[in-house]
Amino acid sequence: MRIIAKLDVKPPYVIKPVHFEGLRKIGPSVDLVQKYYQQGADEIVYIDIVASLYQRRILLDDVKTAANQLFVPFCVGGGVRCIEDFSHLFHHGADKVVLNTHAVQENPQLIDEAAKIFGSQAVVINIEAKKTHENNNNPHWNCYTDCGRISSDKNAISWASEVQERGAGEIILQSVDKDGRQQGFDNQLIEKVISTINIPVVVASGAGSLSDIVDVATTYNPSGIAVSSLLHYDRLTIVEIKQALSDEGIEVNL
Repeated sequence: MRIIAKLDVKPPYVIKPVHFEGLRKIGPSVDLVQKYYQQGADEIVYIDIVASLYQRRILLDDVKTAANQLFVPFCVGGGVRCIEDFSHLFHHGADKVVLNTHAVQENPQLIDEAAKIFGSQAVVINIEAKKTHENNNNPHWNCYTDCGRISSDKNAISWASEVQERGAGEIILQSVDKDGRQQGFDNQLIEKVISTINIPVVVASGAGSLSDIVDVATTYNPSGIAVSSLLHYDRLTIVEIKQALSDEGIEVNL
């Protein structure tokens, strides 16, 4: 199981929101990329969370500087709108590219095109899901975009199935309701998505303790767990997370 450091970036700084709002500056992105790599992160996810909101392209120089320090997979997103953006990110050191806003709001066909050109393994979909209502214990989540600010008419579970059919190789599953609160994952959402699709799912949003991480790992067996707040505030290290999982019989790269 991969333990992934997730960096929400407002270049040149990593920031940490709560519910994707109230941004708090953590530190320079290049420093934190190096810190988590040295701790043993299996992968780094770097998302420029204001690129789509500001309607600008991702800032490539910051990506290149971070990538030059890494020898683990580097997954990068933010403001990606076309095949050319994919190419630019790959040329600046990304191994995988994350899509959300443009695919949800304007052109889902971009997933098909990118998977055909670069391969499914290079196309990652970030789902920002927010619970909108629950009828008879049957919850409903909508997809949100632009750093959790804008709702779409897409059901998050249906969208997960659609992006799999379009050729995406992986999903990063985030909960707008749980993000940054450090009170546990949205387990209902995780269970529903993982049981619906076959491609790898990286779960994120809500880890507040080792027990949260161990529980979601042992119960749902995601492909990876993305952690941010616990790492940013030095409450845990990646080594401690992996050791706890290993102690529970979960195979990790120690």
